[in-house]
Amino acid sequence: MPATVEFLPESGAPSLLFLLFHGVGLDADAMRPLAEPLVAEYPQAAVVSINAPHAYEGPTSGRPGYQWFSPVGIDDATRRDRVRAALPEFVAVVRSLTARFGLPWQHTALAGFSQGAVMALEAVQAEPNLAGRVLAFGGRHATLPEHAPVDTTVHLFHGMADTVIPHGPAVEAAKRLVTLGGDVTADVLPGISHELHPLLVDKAIGQLRTFVPRKVWEAAMREAPLMSRPASSTELGGD
Repeated sequence: MPATVEFLPESGAPSLLFLLFHGVGLDADAMRPLAEPLVAEYPQAAVVSINAPHAYEGPTSGRPGYQWFSPVGIDDATRRDRVRAALPEFVAVVRSLTARFGLPWQHTALAGFSQGAVMALEAVQAEPNLAGRVLAFGGRHATLPEHAPVDTTVHLFHGMADTVIPHGPAVEAAKRLVTLGGDVTADVLPGISHELHPLLVDKAIGQLRTFVPRKVWEAAMREAPLMSRPASSTELGGD
């Protein structure tokens, strides 16, 4: 299991689990700008930020960094292959932490930035019943989705000024998931580059608070009582 930075409830067992995955060349501590607002909003949640398992192979920033797959010489074809190769280890980490906290997969959310977002998005595409939500910041699918993940809500957050991973593929994937009947939101904000920006974090907290998955709406509509129509004048005895 890769090293983690953990925020646990002050008392009692957690009722929700947020698993956070950093960008390439960073580490678990880089996800604090998201972890701390999640802790404040959900004090009974376990928020766990996870180091990717492999040493970073790109230019160094002066501190150790980690990766799920190498960014060296990356293009669309190599990204697909490298993500596919990394997925079993990623899924195993998610399954292990969900089991550790004894929570159902529906109470688990995966949140990633950049490469971490790529891994989270592709994991729920490849693995059924892995997480109830995905929060993807500055990421993209490695492959345009061919199906919507069942009972998993996907939230995409991107800056319009992002030149590392432009927002176009995220918007395209959101449109595809909607067409496929999935639950998806996409927030693309101007003036934000490739970063875990506070405005994007605020959008994420807002989506967690307010977004109602389609299945919940449909169940509520089925269970709602039929509205009685107004009685006509004839039924009321009028002329």
